[in-house]
Amino acid sequence: MVKTNLTVISNFIFLGFTRYPKVETTIFMLCLLMYLVTLLGNIILISVTILDSRLHTPMYFFLSNLSLLDIWYTSSALTPMLANFVSGKNTISFSGCATQMYFSLAMGSTECVLLSMMAYDRYVAICNPLRYPIIMNKRVCVQIAAGSWMTGCLTALVETMAVLHQSLCGNSIIDHFTCEILAILKLVCVDTSKVQLIMLIISVFLLPMPMLLICISYAFILSNILRITSVDGQSKAISTCAAHLTVVVLFYGTALSMYLKPSAVDSQEIDKFMALVYAGLTPMLNPIIYSLRNKEVKAAVKKLLTKHLHLYSY
Repeated sequence: MVKTNLTVISNFIFLGFTRYPKVETTIFMLCLLMYLVTLLGNIILISVTILDSRLHTPMYFFLSNLSLLDIWYTSSALTPMLANFVSGKNTISFSGCATQMYFSLAMGSTECVLLSMMAYDRYVAICNPLRYPIIMNKRVCVQIAAGSWMTGCLTALVETMAVLHQSLCGNSIIDHFTCEILAILKLVCVDTSKVQLIMLIISVFLLPMPMLLICISYAFILSNILRITSVDGQSKAISTCAAHLTVVVLFYGTALSMYLKPSAVDSQEIDKFMALVYAGLTPMLNPIIYSLRNKEVKAAVKKLLTKHLHLYSY
């Protein structure tokens, strides 16, 4: 626990959406629906990538990691909110808040790095197709995935420790529905310039830098696609990148709006809305986007469902 000037914080109280009692139930139902669809969609995606040997490729290996991240992130962000709504308590312990903040930051940070590595994978596949199996071998893929997870977990640990070691002066009311780091930072009653500097450095490392790598990768990909004379070849190359690009725009768009917005823009209600999109809508849409835009995934899902229906018919 963190000792403050006035008292020791043992529990936090979420304000959540209590200012809007008429729509609070609607928000709860929408969040529950997003959470259930996220679980179902990502579990199916992970299952088909494991069970279908045709999907044992680097792209689907990274995709299964992305699905695991989405499940973990959404669970850490939305599950306590849903539980509090049912119980009516709207509270969380200090240790629970620290754990929730850490895992939310760790999963989000890992996804930032992983999406940039997935862009590099598409670059190698399209621009160096003959060397692709050699460059993106199993060992390299595992190292890339492990490096993404380690980077996310370590940066999250630094941010969580930096914020929760500040003096909170007995203020335990969080104007949010989750232990979001920016909402907790507003409870600190001492100078937070050092913490904000740490967060800015990490945010630049995890947002603009991976985005730059994605942009460079797709610049080379676009240049290579334009040199393909076959229309079918161009269409196939574009289709393998379209789903990833859509996910990148959704994820980085909401992340940038949350963590790198101008300091003059300070609306907690906007922050809550963007957090809902970031924690609920984006992870829910990821498996849907990859399924709708990918013939191999749709074929694998159809094969899996047909197999199970055939077994249940006996």
